[in-house]
Amino acid sequence: MAQSRVIFHCDCNSFYASVELLSHPELKPVPVAVCGDPQHRHGIILAKNEAAKKFGIQTAETVTSAMRKCPQLTLLAPHHEKYREYSKRINAIYARYTEFVEPFGIDESWLDVTDSWHLFGPSPVAVAHRIRREVKAETGLTISVGVSFTKALAKLGSDYKKPDAVTEFSPQNYRQLVWPLPVSALLYVGQSAQSTLSRLGISTIGQLAAASPQALQDALGKLGTELQGFALGQTGSPVRSMYEVREIKSVGNGLTFPRDLTCLADAQAGLAALSDEVASRLRAHELYAGAVQITVKDSNFHTITRQAQLSSPTHLARDIAQQAVALLKQNWRFPCPIRMLTVTALNVSHCAATQLSLFEPDAQRRDGRRENLEKSLDVIRKKYGKNAIAPGVVLREDMGLGHLKVEPPHKTHKKGE
Repeated sequence: MAQSRVIFHCDCNSFYASVELLSHPELKPVPVAVCGDPQHRHGIILAKNEAAKKFGIQTAETVTSAMRKCPQLTLLAPHHEKYREYSKRINAIYARYTEFVEPFGIDESWLDVTDSWHLFGPSPVAVAHRIRREVKAETGLTISVGVSFTKALAKLGSDYKKPDAVTEFSPQNYRQLVWPLPVSALLYVGQSAQSTLSRLGISTIGQLAAASPQALQDALGKLGTELQGFALGQTGSPVRSMYEVREIKSVGNGLTFPRDLTCLADAQAGLAALSDEVASRLRAHELYAGAVQITVKDSNFHTITRQAQLSSPTHLARDIAQQAVALLKQNWRFPCPIRMLTVTALNVSHCAATQLSLFEPDAQRRDGRRENLEKSLDVIRKKYGKNAIAPGVVLREDMGLGHLKVEPPHKTHKKGE
């Protein structure tokens, strides 16, 4: 019989809020939330401490709503550089125990300690407690650890008991402990999947485990099969080594504007600035985009997403912006207001192969000159800073374009929790 894996899922408790409270220890007993900047319409809750959770405050709700629930709520501004630094420190602690450390967002990671746990303690649970204590002693932060034999069940374990706790779901006890839980607690069961499962009469993980595989596949496709595998404790994907090069599948950047955009000229300016950021990151990774996607959110928070293939792979801002603007013109009617825009490069690869034309040599020379120009911009920004040179539209501060940052987006499924 094959040996069961020993997998930890380590989740930092109220990560953003906990990091901020290290600088404000006097606020630990009172309700605290980390939120975006309401002046730039990022006025949503990114994280909250345990005291704030008692008032029912939820991640991603508006600051206005949170203040209605808890008028005495203390609001703190986020410091993302600080969060990234603590994330690196915590993952370095995990790396003492195994090379198989796979981050899942900025505040949580899976560890496969199947072949190493016996070097550090008498049992996997004892080793999990040891890691928990080391993180607390060295960073001042607490984590909750799920111990199990699959990634999905380990993640469920880290959510089962919080904060600063360890929970084990073993092959012997997981049916008793996990199957009565609501199906929404399972990895990748979002609101849409939960609604679909509810229509099938499935509200618990145990009911999901016992459901007809064909019915699940008909209703949810491949996701239905995957979710039932989670519920049954099937192995699933392995924990990846921290030395394994991660494949980049897309590169995107988005912005919520300080004011609604109600004309094409404003939207073009926003798309140009976002495309410049995306193209810069593509070139930094020596990648090319095969397709472009835009996401548009209106003032009522209704969202559409559209994408199109490019005629040839590119990492030039001009090409990405042209396709983004074309998609917007095809799918949006002004003066319907735009609150947020996102530009994403899809089908990315290291290949820039394209069909050369015998009839348009001038166009190919222009592309070469444009490539040299944009790479020169990269050199200037690297030496003198991102804002040393930028498209003219970035100077339009009423649109907040100067606040864009060239950095990879983090997972937002549970941001700052």
